[in-house]
Amino acid sequence: MSPPPLPKVSAPTAPAPEVAATSAVPGAGREILIDIDRVDFCYGTNQTLHGVSLQLEANKVTAFIGPSGCGKSTLLRCLNRMNDLIDGARVTAGAIRIHGVDIHRPDVDVIELRKRVGMVFQKSNPFPKSIYENITYGLRLQGKQDKTRLDEIVERSLRGAALWDEVKDRLHASGLGLSGGQQQRLCIARAIAVEPEIILMDEPCSALDPIATTKVEELIHELRTKYTIVIVTHNMQQAARCSDRTAFFYLGRLVEYADTRTIFMNPANPQTEAYVSGRFG
Repeated sequence: MSPPPLPKVSAPTAPAPEVAATSAVPGAGREILIDIDRVDFCYGTNQTLHGVSLQLEANKVTAFIGPSGCGKSTLLRCLNRMNDLIDGARVTAGAIRIHGVDIHRPDVDVIELRKRVGMVFQKSNPFPKSIYENITYGLRLQGKQDKTRLDEIVERSLRGAALWDEVKDRLHASGLGLSGGQQQRLCIARAIAVEPEIILMDEPCSALDPIATTKVEELIHELRTKYTIVIVTHNMQQAARCSDRTAFFYLGRLVEYADTRTIFMNPANPQTEAYVSGRFG
C-alpha cells in the first residue's frame, strides 16, 4: 500500500529567484538508485528546499555545489534522514526513494537505512578508541563478535580507505593520534566497514591540507567502483576532478543538473556559469 501523501506548506514569503532548472533525468538505460522527487524541506517555519527533483545514478559520484546556505548539505542529510535528529526539521512535500522505496514510509527502519547510506562529515570525528575499535564499533553494535571475521573486515576496510599500509602496525593505538587526513580516511573506513551501498560526504576535505585532500580525492575515485557517492563541496576544482555529475543549487532550489563536464564547460543556465566561473558565491 502506498504511504499517505506528505502535507504541503505555504509558499515562502521571500520572492523566489528566477531560475529554471534543467531536466534532472539522466540518459535512458542508466540505473537510478536515488530518486528525489519534488522535495520541500523546512526547519521550523523556514523553508530551506523548494521542489527539488533529481535522480542519482548507481556507482557514480554526484557533487552538490552552490553558495553557503543554498540547501545542499540539508538535501545530503535528507538522504539518510540525519535531519530527523533536529527538532522541527522535516520534509513537508515530495518523496525521496532509494531502489523505489520512499525512505519516509512509516515502516522504514531508520537504523537499517543509515547502515545502507553511510556518512562522512566535514570534520573528521574518530571515536576516542583505537583504530581497530573505530572500525569494528558499528559491527559490534550489530552483534558481530567473531574476531577472525572482525580482523578481516578491519583490514579490508582500511585497505579500501587506502590507510592499511600506514596503520597496520599500530591498529591498537588511538585513532586520535592520526593526522587530519588519516583521521578522515579512518572515518571513511569506518563507514565502509558496515558495507553500505551509498556514501554521503559533507565537505570531507574542507579542513585538510592539499596533500591529504589529494589522497581523499584519489580514494573517492577508487570507491566509485563499489559505492554510489554523493559529495557536498565548495571547491569547484574538487567537484570537477571527483564527480561524474554535478548539481548546482541556489536559494534552496536546483538550478542545473548535468554531467560535470557540461556544468563546468558549457552550462545551460547563466547563473550556473556565473557561479562556476567565480563571479559570485
